[in-house]
This record gives sequence, C-alpha cells and structure tokens, in this order.
Amino acid sequence: MKVVVCKDYDEMSQKAFEVMKEVVTSKPGVVLGLATGSSPAGLYKCMIKDHEENGTSYKDVVTYNLDEYVGIDRSNPQSYYTFMKENLFDHIDIDPNNTHVPYGSTKEDCEVYEKELEKVSIDLQLLGIGRNGHIGFNEPGTPFDEMTHIVDLTQSTIEANARFFDNDMNKVPKQAITMGIGTIMKSKKVLMVVSGPEKAEAVKATVEGPVTTDMPASVLQNHPDVTLVVDEAAASLLSK
Repeated sequence: MKVVVCKDYDEMSQKAFEVMKEVVTSKPGVVLGLATGSSPAGLYKCMIKDHEENGTSYKDVVTYNLDEYVGIDRSNPQSYYTFMKENLFDHIDIDPNNTHVPYGSTKEDCEVYEKELEKVSIDLQLLGIGRNGHIGFNEPGTPFDEMTHIVDLTQSTIEANARFFDNDMNKVPKQAITMGIGTIMKSKKVLMVVSGPEKAEAVKATVEGPVTTDMPASVLQNHPDVTLVVDEAAASLLSK
C-alpha cells in the first residue's frame, strides 16, 4: 500500500487527481469505479478543471458507482445519481450511457449490477472511508467475499449522513445497495482519499492494524495496488 501524505484537502484532491488522470489517459475505454461524498468532491473539481483547461476527454470512459440509497428516487437531490451528475458527469464529455449507478432494493437488482461488473474489469476504484472503516456501505462485520448486496445502515452511518437530510435522521434512508468488498477487491487499482482528524483512527487501522472484518478497509492490505492519499490530519496517527 502506497501512502501519500498531503498538506490539506486541496493538495490531497490534486494528488489523487494526478493518479486518476494517469489511468484515464493510459488507454481507450478505461473503466472507473467511482464514489460519492465530500472526500472525492475535490478530486472531481480537479477533473472538471483539467477537462475544461486541457481538454482531457472522458468520451470513451465507462464508470460504475459504488453505492446508492434504497428507496430514494434518482431525481432526489440527495441521491448519489444526482450527486454524480451535479459534481462530475454534467461537466465533462462522458457519454451518459457509459455511466452506471446501482439502483434497486432486491437481491435480483444486486445480481444484475454484479453481472454487469463481471463483464468489465475496473481499472481504478475510487474509495473514501467511514469513521468505522466502512468502504462503500460495507459496514464492520461484512464478509470479505461479499459481492453487491443490500445493506441495513448502522446507526452511526445514519447519524453521519443526517447532515445531508436537514439533520433529520428520520429522512435518512435506512438501506443502501452497495458493491461488496469482494467486488471492490477485483479492481486492478484502488485509490482511496481521506481527509480530516475524525478519520485518523480508521486510517491507522487500515494501514497498520490487523486485517479484520471489524475494520473493512483493512482488507486493502491484501490488494496488490493501493494508493492511499490523505491529508496531514487524517495521517496524524500513522507511526511512519
């Protein structure tokens, strides 16, 4: 696992973008696994700026998102589908037919998405991390061989997401559809972005702790090509 420590969120976003761009420009038809939330938002801004200023093209790029809430319409401003359109897709030259965000609430919906993923090979999977070490919506205790599935969100995740729903926990969806850890681990390369002191314990456990389902992100120690880009606050507990 390669760890890159940056001064702050902006530098973290720029460094992560450089890793992303290298993959995007490496060959036609690159397949990206994408994530939502505040962690990758700065990276997406860098992608848009570079597209506008340097003409980096995404017309042949194919994307698959990690996760989506269950029971939320795609037109809902808090859906991850809307997040991706507003924060990236609407601002670059990607073909909307090449963008995929999971949707549904049944085992069959999960199997359909997983089968789509089996047909392609994700060249780079972008990840954030939760305070409890979750990746995607794979909460502590998720088996490492789990594929795309429906998950009941933990209370801590619901509380963390309440800020996007008028701080009303009753409005926060209670389930999500997510790529499994087994799905994520099939990616050729993983790029994780993490910022803020509240993530420092999770970063330490991911990099230096035992590989355990109690800390889902720790499984990345077993992946052959992981780049972890963190700001100084998130890296503050690392011993080296």
